[in-house]
Amino acid sequence: TEVSKLDLSDVTLSSRDQFKLSHLNDNEYFIHDFTKKKFKKKYDAIYSLDVIEHIKKKQCDGFIKNIKNSLKLNGVLIIGCPSLSSQKYATKYSKKLHVNCFDKDQLENYLCKFFNNVFTFGMNDEVLHTGYDKMCHYVFAICVK
Repeated sequence: TEVSKLDLSDVTLSSRDQFKLSHLNDNEYFIHDFTKKKFKKKYDAIYSLDVIEHIKKKQCDGFIKNIKNSLKLNGVLIIGCPSLSSQKYATKYSKKLHVNCFDKDQLENYLCKFFNNVFTFGMNDEVLHTGYDKMCHYVFAICVK
């Protein structure tokens, strides 16, 4: 199946302006900070890759709760971030910005506090990682409300 309608969101006006300049598509783009409140519209699914690692730990519970409260009943969250294990190979600049990385088991345990079902995966490059979890460079989860 494919997505019939896609709304895009970020927290900065500069990101929205950059998106508009790209002329990629006619999707709706809105500014919203999920660390502060849920969105008024309810979604079937929310996709958040390369975001949670930038959310301060003290704001993370609110971020996840607000996303969950922006989902319809049985809604799905797909979330991913660089693994905590991979951060020893990251640049100094990247480490400054990545304040909240998880390893696969940590991400699963954390998200299980909020969602009924959580399925976690590891990834290296574009390939699903099925080996030792600490060797995957990216982790993601599919969470069902």
